Formats: sequence, structure tokens, C-alpha cells
Amino acid sequence: MNPVLYDLRGLKCPFPVIKTRKKLAAMPSGALIQVDTTDPLAVIDMPHFCNEDGHELIETEKTETGHRFLIRKG
Repeated sequence: MNPVLYDLRGLKCPFPVIKTRKKLAAMPSGALIQVDTTDPLAVIDMPHFCNEDGHELIETEKTETGHRFLIRKG
């Protein structure tokens, strides 16, 4: 299953988490989403969000402009 690509570059905290939460709510359990961010706090916020909401953070990758997160909906 290919992940849904979700470009949230340019958004500042807390919007990457808020928008990711809303997007995941509309997706079926087990679905994959790849979130691209430029917010430096996302590297702290995304793992916390996944842990709190029961999603699996599969991968975190540093990119040229920020971070990329691969998340499986719980």
C-alpha cells in the first residue's frame, strides 16, 4: 500500500499535527500517510501525537528543509 503524500511544509506548530490528525480521521485503519514538514518542532510533536492518538510512527527522516514522517493509522 502506497502512503498518501501530505505536504505541510511552511506550516508552524501546532498546524502540522492538527492537519495530520484531521487527515488521518478520514482514512481507514492501517492506512499510511507520509507527512513532510519544515517546522523544527514537528520532530518532537509528531512522535508525541502518534503515541497519544494510537498511530504507529514507522519512520522519521531528516530532509533538506525539515522532516518527513511515515505514519500508519491505528
